[in-house]
Amino acid sequence: MSREGKPVYPQITEYRVEADLPESLVFLVISDIHGAAAGPLIDALESVSPDAVLMPGDYFHGPEMYLTGAEFIREAAKRRPVFCSLGNHEMKCDFDVAREVGRCGAVLLDNGSADFKGVKIGGLTTGCKKLEKQAHFRATPPPDKRWLNEFSRGDGFKILLSHHPEYYPKYIKGLPIDLVLSGHAHGGQWRFFDRGVFAPGQGFFPKYTSGAYEGRLIVSRGVGNAHLIPRINNKPEVLLIKITAKNRPLT
Repeated sequence: MSREGKPVYPQITEYRVEADLPESLVFLVISDIHGAAAGPLIDALESVSPDAVLMPGDYFHGPEMYLTGAEFIREAAKRRPVFCSLGNHEMKCDFDVAREVGRCGAVLLDNGSADFKGVKIGGLTTGCKKLEKQAHFRATPPPDKRWLNEFSRGDGFKILLSHHPEYYPKYIKGLPIDLVLSGHAHGGQWRFFDRGVFAPGQGFFPKYTSGAYEGRLIVSRGVGNAHLIPRINNKPEVLLIKITAKNRPLT
């Protein structure tokens, strides 16, 4: 919901990637729901008919603001396979997030991976601790580097759901992972001259807030805004990732 209580319809931003796969695939990426209304997200899902839905964290905001995220996951899982990883806000929940995601019909990738139509999808769990108070100006705790290295050594085309884009330069960039999908930065909250102003874990004038970087990292601005500070020049968005199999164009 918007701060005025009206549903917000997100922008759908499309990216195309070429890969050596047996068939072309389409993924809808939805991050940082933070209590946003489920209806517009279901409408977006039905309008693009993806092969699967990927959710790189913060679909739950916390124990008092998770029902809309659960509603979306439940309704999306009736229509398409849904794969989720854990963001920092899932760590604020005082209930069993894995159980809730499973009850909604989705697959939780908690430092884990799943095979889907020739693609290996991994979920890198945030390094933030369970129920820990998370300061915006503090550096993001490191992820499980051992699991990340193991995932990167796997065969085939690899997609990593990593809630924190600030993990990319330090922990992910040097690894053989084909595509990294992130959120967390909320587009920098305020955007001027196509740059964000602030992002947790990156500070002021952050580098990774929205769009594609180095042809491997794609960052969503997310769909929710549970903060008192409004978005400015920063429309909520979902991502449409079209992976074209070589010599097999998308129809």
